[in-house]
Amino acid sequence: MVITSFADKSGNFNRQVSSFRDVIEPGGKFAPEKGRYHLYVSLACPWAHRTLIVRKLKGLEDYFDVSVVHPHMLEKGWQFVPKDLADAKPAPASEHNNETFPNATVDHLYGSSHIRDLYFKAEPEYSARFTVPIIWDKREKTIVSNESSEIIRFLNTAFNAALPKDKADIDIYPEELKKEIDELNEWVYNDINNGVYKSGFATTQEAYEKAVKPLASSLDRVEKILSDGREFLIGGKLTEADIRLFTTIIRYDPVYYVHFKCNFGSIRHDYPYLHKWLQKLYWNSPAFKDTTDFDHIKEHYYYSHININPNRIVPFGPNVDIEPLN
Repeated sequence: MVITSFADKSGNFNRQVSSFRDVIEPGGKFAPEKGRYHLYVSLACPWAHRTLIVRKLKGLEDYFDVSVVHPHMLEKGWQFVPKDLADAKPAPASEHNNETFPNATVDHLYGSSHIRDLYFKAEPEYSARFTVPIIWDKREKTIVSNESSEIIRFLNTAFNAALPKDKADIDIYPEELKKEIDELNEWVYNDINNGVYKSGFATTQEAYEKAVKPLASSLDRVEKILSDGREFLIGGKLTEADIRLFTTIIRYDPVYYVHFKCNFGSIRHDYPYLHKWLQKLYWNSPAFKDTTDFDHIKEHYYYSHININPNRIVPFGPNVDIEPLN
């Protein structure tokens, strides 16, 4: 799959708007029921990673089982481990095998070969990109949502009535902080979350510079926010703003710095406050650490984007994927 074909005539990468935008909510078409829904993800994808963090943070593992695509995105997009290899021992990551990979799975519901099969199952005339994450309704046999920003919000509240108090009380989008979170999310999304992609998939020098300069200035802006030593971005507590930024920053040094040409500074060497914020989230919270898979992250980007890395060489470095918290 040649991702740069999604760039416009001026070389600017344009992200697709998600097309399935329903919500899980009490009393709605998609009610919060145990065992009804399935989550499809890539462990490489920062957008899907958001949903895995919130799933674990809120204790929703029993409410959403998960299928994980193979990190190689080839001609037909995201693919699953072939169903006849469901019980096979996966090839080690170092072999860059196209069929099996540690922590990749079959499609546990239908044995599909690709994510695209699910889109066509939900909408036979579907003609856009085949993205993850997907929340799938087993009863209606359709996609509830493929928009990560909305998925993490309904995961935050929809199941609270059935959760233990300690999990129900976790609120990553509290009423009193919504305005501040929304304002921060807007520029973080445009300049950082999507900014790394706009930089990496640019096909002209002008488009690259148009993306990478706001990325650099916005990382400086985050660094300044964190320079007072705060542990979280907003309100002295963990919010969705931290989750949305984390999934980009954890991929920055291993991938974006080199692969997407975002090499004006590394997180670990040039952004000390942002680096400390990242380390604390990763090392102190299983919801962040246990959902991060550096093998999938590096393998996907370096192997799949042949327009950027035609020889599919996956680098050994950085020396450690994330430095220990001292």
